[in-house]
Amino acid sequence: MGKSDNDVSKPGDQHKPVNEKTVAAFKKQKKPERLPEEYFRGLKARDPIILSQAITLVESVLPRHRELASKLMELCTPSTGKAVRIGITGVPGVGKSTFIEAFGLYLISLGKKIAVLAVDPSSSKSGGSILGDKTRMEKLAASPEAFIRPSPAGTSLGGVARKTREAMLLCEAAGFDVIIVETVGVGQSEVAVHSMVDFFLLLMLAGAGDEMQGIKRGIMEMADAIAITKADGLNLNPANRAVKEYRSALHLYPLPESGWTPEVISCSATKNTGITEIWEMITEYIKFTRNNGYLDKLRKNQSLYWFYESLREGIENQFFQNPEVRKKISEMEKAVKEQSLEPYIAARKLLKEYFEKNS
Repeated sequence: MGKSDNDVSKPGDQHKPVNEKTVAAFKKQKKPERLPEEYFRGLKARDPIILSQAITLVESVLPRHRELASKLMELCTPSTGKAVRIGITGVPGVGKSTFIEAFGLYLISLGKKIAVLAVDPSSSKSGGSILGDKTRMEKLAASPEAFIRPSPAGTSLGGVARKTREAMLLCEAAGFDVIIVETVGVGQSEVAVHSMVDFFLLLMLAGAGDEMQGIKRGIMEMADAIAITKADGLNLNPANRAVKEYRSALHLYPLPESGWTPEVISCSATKNTGITEIWEMITEYIKFTRNNGYLDKLRKNQSLYWFYESLREGIENQFFQNPEVRKKISEMEKAVKEQSLEPYIAARKLLKEYFEKNS
């Protein structure tokens, strides 16, 4: 067919949009909001895109999203609790990413589906250290049987940890067999991770001084096992000595409530030595604590802990989002800075006014 006179292009037409009104309307168009039931069906179908979107939903602070997230978590709850939850921590340079990749790939070879999450309270400022870990765990990230999620942003460790725990439950609903929760920050993040996992693994270096491993004393009390990493080459003998030293040190600690005696093992992620033994140790721990009832008790106590944490966070958010409170806080800040009002008195006064108006 030939072109009509109306079809003749005019100079400059090729630079104009095909239809400006259509383009404008398309830009304004919002994607339809998924229903909790749609997210849930996607999770049960093991759709990684839906899983990522569901985690983004539970991480959102928007009231509407929190409402949808709450309904989604209700749907998911009956499908959770079947995975093995492992917390992994260690000082910078211990090789967490290398270990997690080797460990994850080994579990995948056994037919397991692996999810790796992170608790990094500094992520909102730094962009999240786990983002670097994800690029370093290239082989694991490329596996269809693995899912790696960066740490959620947050202004407080409690908020970040709660979001990570909800992400863990979504991964369980999606059928993952093993959930690895990595601590990226050093400090209180270990306590947060310990409150959401079944087994807590501490990675240590051989020959590193106490000043480099300053967190070890408090964290060792929480550890169910210690793995001395990079046990290969010239570091093999120092690693073996470290195993003996830590075994002796652990005998000084009282037996944990679980009844499990923490073990110490050496490993090399690059040589794939000790990886099998670590998994066998974890499965033995799970079997041991299931049989003596500790695992069931632990998970119930953890649920109770997060119930109270969620209550605290909800009350805190409602308080600080109140316009009158925010205005009053500015006044109190000025008075406290000028030392015309004691911090404790200012806080008490503000809380009293708030609760009297909202009682």
